[in-house]
Amino acid sequence: MPELPEVEAARRAIEEHCIGKKIVKSIIADDNKVIDGVSASDFEASVLGKTILSAHRKGKNLWLRLDSPPFPSFQFGMTGAIYIKGVAVTQYKRSAVKDTDEWPSKYSKFFVELDDGLELSFTDKRRFAKVRLLNDPTSVPPISELGPDALLEPMTVDEFTDSLSKKKITIKPLLLDQSYISGIGNWVADEVLYQAKIHPLQTAASLSKESCATLLKCIKEVIEKALEVGADSSQFPSNWIFHSREKKPGKAFVDGKKIDFITAGGRTTAYVPELQKLNGVQAAKTVGKPRKQAPKGEDSKDDDKYNSGDESESDGEEIAENVKSKKRQKLGGQVKQPSSRKRKSKEIDTEDDDGGNDDDGGGSDDNAEEAPKTKSGKVTKNKQAKAVTTSKEKVISQKELYRIDSAPAQLSSSRVMLRPKWKPPSP
Repeated sequence: MPELPEVEAARRAIEEHCIGKKIVKSIIADDNKVIDGVSASDFEASVLGKTILSAHRKGKNLWLRLDSPPFPSFQFGMTGAIYIKGVAVTQYKRSAVKDTDEWPSKYSKFFVELDDGLELSFTDKRRFAKVRLLNDPTSVPPISELGPDALLEPMTVDEFTDSLSKKKITIKPLLLDQSYISGIGNWVADEVLYQAKIHPLQTAASLSKESCATLLKCIKEVIEKALEVGADSSQFPSNWIFHSREKKPGKAFVDGKKIDFITAGGRTTAYVPELQKLNGVQAAKTVGKPRKQAPKGEDSKDDDKYNSGDESESDGEEIAENVKSKKRQKLGGQVKQPSSRKRKSKEIDTEDDDGGNDDDGGGSDDNAEEAPKTKSGKVTKNKQAKAVTTSKEKVISQKELYRIDSAPAQLSSSRVMLRPKWKPPSP
């Protein structure tokens, strides 16, 4: 997703190769989801014959100043990108177009050809970008609503510290708020917080002046370093968390330290628990919280439950599970949910008081003891009645267990309260 370094690299590429050149051809896509507030034909007519005087940026927004208004403005969204064809060398990796590539791309929303033959295109594959034609881009939304640019309008340490001291929200969502600081997106926020050793969910107001100064310094250094290599992520320093953000949990490491993933401000967030710890009151809240053990073969996530709001399994639930497990063992084998079908035993032809015995899933009652037989193979009357009673008792026990399985256990402190097992009246 384009953030300040990517958009600034695009601006620099345009400034280096397009300034002072006249637009001799223009093709605007007929896509009113991206082309905002103006028809494609009117857009084309407005820029044709105009000369590009300068390229400007604030936050993640870029606009071209022509020799007369209105001016094309680009909000990059998730997949917006500037491509330049005919430029042999450029620092902006996305502007390099191969001869074998489709040109202009089928995803092109704004295409112009300049008087020296150079061609420029703004593309957006996922159509979340906005291309507008504005008389004064800085005086209307979204640019007019942006906070100070993270690169061009940095705060002083005192201004930054004072500003954060008034913010009761957590630091990662605050950095993503474009009305507070413009230009910082998800990967930049993760990187600067990692470099500054600040937990993404640390409350902004709780940061010390030293931490604020470190964070401000890291914002400047990360952006400038990214721009040194033309926003080419393959050339970012190897010790940046950036390179492991796309890896799976349990397999993501930076400098030998495990990376965990949480949600902050509605965005997936990478951080290193060993280095980025919650401080102050927030740290105290996590003390004594039970940790949910990760499945075998997976690493558990530090602080994940604190940040996501999920609680680990309670002691009562574990006890209930143990009780159910013991019940199954006592009954001898796995107990299945009683079937609604009424079936008669092959060996015992009898009818229960409730309209028939509930079957446990097998043909005959596997858990009931087989009624004793005489030498001739016939079941005696007394022993047959005894077997029926035993079978009923087993079935009722299974009903009790099914009731435990299907309804939450009644917990009192750390003990599970279960109904006493039903016993047949003494003969």
